[in-house]
This record gives sequence, structure tokens and C-alpha cells, in this order.
Amino acid sequence: MRLEVGRAGRAHGVRGQITVALVTNRTERVDPGAVLYAGDRALVVTSSRPNRGRWIVSFEGITDRSQAEALTGAVLTADATAEPPEGEVWLHDLIGTPVVDASGASLGRVTAIEPNPAHDILVVDDALLVPVVFVTEYGTAAIVVDLPEGLADVNRR
Repeated sequence: MRLEVGRAGRAHGVRGQITVALVTNRTERVDPGAVLYAGDRALVVTSSRPNRGRWIVSFEGITDRSQAEALTGAVLTADATAEPPEGEVWLHDLIGTPVVDASGASLGRVTAIEPNPAHDILVVDDALLVPVVFVTEYGTAAIVVDLPEGLADVNRR
């Protein structure tokens, strides 16, 4: 399985470098030797460096500006690793997990996760929106949330 890790931006310079906006906190995804995919095309990173909140990345076989421009806008994916780092969870693993409030009352199941600049948002039963800042416990049996009073009533689609 592959996970989205970034998006290719504009070409940078004339030697085939491209800007990449990562959507992961795992910057090793752009370490030299790492493999990213643009669709079915495998792209091997030859060099990378941070630049103004993005990364300037060179890929094997992309040697001029026109080749780099062909990648502009591409969603970049990478193979999922078997296990997340200790103390972390993969967001895609939360899909289908039951959500309960602090008293144990069921709120439904996670059907999607929406990115948000402040905090990602759990979509529960396609109706209730729960910012992850209110999650107190992640587990395989359930996700426990401590919502402020009234949030569940006003935060529905």
C-alpha cells in the first residue's frame, strides 16, 4: 500500500530540481535513495534540502527543467512501512475505528480524516466533525474523545 507523502511543485532552476511540499512529518521520505512515486512512475531521490517550508529535490533521471516541469502538481506517494514509530499512529489506520466520548457513549465510527491547518479532523459517520485535539486516547478498540459541551450538537455536517 502507498501513502501520500507530498506534492510536486514548480521546477527549481535548470538542472531538473523540483520543489516538494511534504504532507508528512517523516522527512526521511526525501533522503537520498528514497523512492517516491508519481502515479506508477518510481522516482529515486538523489538529493534534497529544505527551502522556505518546502524541499528542493532532485530525482534520478530528471536532469533538465522541462522534465521537472512535467512533474508539477503530481501527488507523490511512498510505500507504507509496516509499523508507525513508537507512540504514533497512521491516520489511515483510524478509518473504521469506533469513537466514544469520555463516558463511553458511542459517537459512531471514523469514516474519513480531513486535513486542516490547525488540527486534522476525524469525520465520524460522515456527519460529526471531531478535531483531533479532543482525542484523549487512540486504541484499536476505540478512539476516546473529550468534547466540550455542545460541540457534538453544533459540529455536524
